[in-house]
Amino acid sequence: MILTVTPNPSLDRTYEVPSLDRGEVIRATGERMDPGGKGVNVSRAVAAAGQRTVAVLPLGGAPGALVADLLDQQGIEVAPVPVAGATRSNIALAESDGVLTKINAPGPELSDAERELLLETVRQQSRDASWIACCGSLPRGLAPSWYADLVARAHAAGARIALDTSGPALLAALRERPDVVKPNAEELAGAVGRPLATVGDAVKAAEELREMGARAVLASLGADGQLLVSAEGAWFGSARVAAVRSNVGAGDSSLAGFLIAGGNGPEALASAVAHGAAAVQLPGSVMPTPHDLDPAAVTVTAEVPADRVLKEPVS
Repeated sequence: MILTVTPNPSLDRTYEVPSLDRGEVIRATGERMDPGGKGVNVSRAVAAAGQRTVAVLPLGGAPGALVADLLDQQGIEVAPVPVAGATRSNIALAESDGVLTKINAPGPELSDAERELLLETVRQQSRDASWIACCGSLPRGLAPSWYADLVARAHAAGARIALDTSGPALLAALRERPDVVKPNAEELAGAVGRPLATVGDAVKAAEELREMGARAVLASLGADGQLLVSAEGAWFGSARVAAVRSNVGAGDSSLAGFLIAGGNGPEALASAVAHGAAAVQLPGSVMPTPHDLDPAAVTVTAEVPADRVLKEPVS
């Protein structure tokens, strides 16, 4: 079982539009409503793969009730933490050329009692977990050290932790040695405080995160592929993609694929790349099923192309 923790979940509405013209009436060609949040998306991807997952998340108000109902419909066990504030609602506008515009609400502010109840719920639900995936931004009321506290408690209980967050929360958690962290290129650059222009720059940045405490780094480099850097070595993975339809949740799908495949080594990286590539070819934040995967399109190598210039360099 893979347990996910989403401190700041959302109700996500995605509208497909021909183009985004400011100040004009835009008629959507398609729409979806999904439970959102990075950890929620990991659970959705795990469930789509036919494996058991439990989602721990604070829920409040009518949007929170709808998130729980949508997750239940997808076969995901929910361990809700009741909160006084309403769960946030986010909007994504997906243009036909693949450009995505997102409007993310701040979400409710958690009280001290709600913060502790969230940690206690994770502890109670983690007994049967092979991995705990802690993902996303922290809501108001949770200090940047909250993830660090969670990693420390999980390790004390013998659990493995995958962490997908950024900024001060990521840096604070590194001291507790999470088993794997999953930054994208922008988050990786932010963590080391310098731009990334090549795959080699990304490898060096990942190695620095390991020096700070991460046991392994799974880095998403967008259209350029993914990196895995651990004590066993470094690998680079990429996949052929026919057309990008939406990248919402693609990184979360990658993390799910990585954990489903054991969370270690080139085989897990190949699974991560296959899941991410499948996700970007689906509408909205739809998560891929095994039928959507194309393992033959995936290449993983220990010969990391360090000199390759990133298609989307981070300044």
